[in-house]
Amino acid sequence: MSDVARAAGVSLMSVSNAFNRPAVVLPDTRARILAVAAELGYVPNRIAGTLASGRSQVVAAIVPSIRNSSFARTVQGLSDTLADRGYELLLAIADTPERELSSLQAVLGRRPDGIVLTGNTHLPQSVALLRQAGLPVVESWILSEPVIDMAVGFNLGAAAYAMGRHLIARGYRHIGYAGYAPADNSRFLERQLGFQRALIEAGLRDDLVFHAEEHNGFAGGRLALEALRMREPRLDAIFCSTDVFAAGLIFDCQRQSIRVPEDLAIAGYGDFEIAAEIVPRLSTVRTRGYEIGQAAARLILDRAEGREAPIRYDVGHELVLRESS
Repeated sequence: MSDVARAAGVSLMSVSNAFNRPAVVLPDTRARILAVAAELGYVPNRIAGTLASGRSQVVAAIVPSIRNSSFARTVQGLSDTLADRGYELLLAIADTPERELSSLQAVLGRRPDGIVLTGNTHLPQSVALLRQAGLPVVESWILSEPVIDMAVGFNLGAAAYAMGRHLIARGYRHIGYAGYAPADNSRFLERQLGFQRALIEAGLRDDLVFHAEEHNGFAGGRLALEALRMREPRLDAIFCSTDVFAAGLIFDCQRQSIRVPEDLAIAGYGDFEIAAEIVPRLSTVRTRGYEIGQAAARLILDRAEGREAPIRYDVGHELVLRESS
């Protein structure tokens, strides 16, 4: 660090701030420091920095997938916001509570300044581990109880309820639901219950439900269409808990010459990239994954740096109504 400071003509504190608190360093000065550091091959010793400051400048996030564009956007929002504040993102992928526990044990050994999780379905051992660690924790993509520390997301049930109201207002009366089995995932359960509430209020049957047993991608839409039409030949609309299912439904309707939306209306959840490109374009719930990542990062950093942060932060949702409904 002394070599970099001498070569760049700045103080040791300026070099430290250039890496750890970039916002307080003039852009030209920071650029000069980083250029000198690169030329000299200097890399900050994060272990020594952690011992000295008590902070690692690292935030860990555990997500169930990065194939899902919503989670990918959350990771990007996290990374961008952390980088602006001189922090790095440590990412782990865990699609079951058991794998989440294993990932937690690994990342806690790196002494992160905070942890971002997905949802609030955790093993008791994971919750105990986090409480014992005493770090700021944000559970993302959900606002409902229980909350370990902080939560950022939106009302999943209200979003699904709004889409249900839209389909009912369009005149559809035999409406099915296609999603994943919610037994071990409260996020999917909230969507299903919100949608069913809209049907019940309208006096419609709410038992036309299909649950995929596996995360089987577009094929889930085909399986849902087959199962729901067998149960209700008059089926005129389907709401899917993910745009992947909804796109699979549209593909299968095209194979069977079922017109969308004239014969069957279809709506999804997530506003993935495919939603605006498929024909017909998909009506869906736009979930603000990038904003969730941004907010989660801000909550973690505010708490890690000694500032107050809200227990819950609602980023809201939006219905995007297109030709499929």
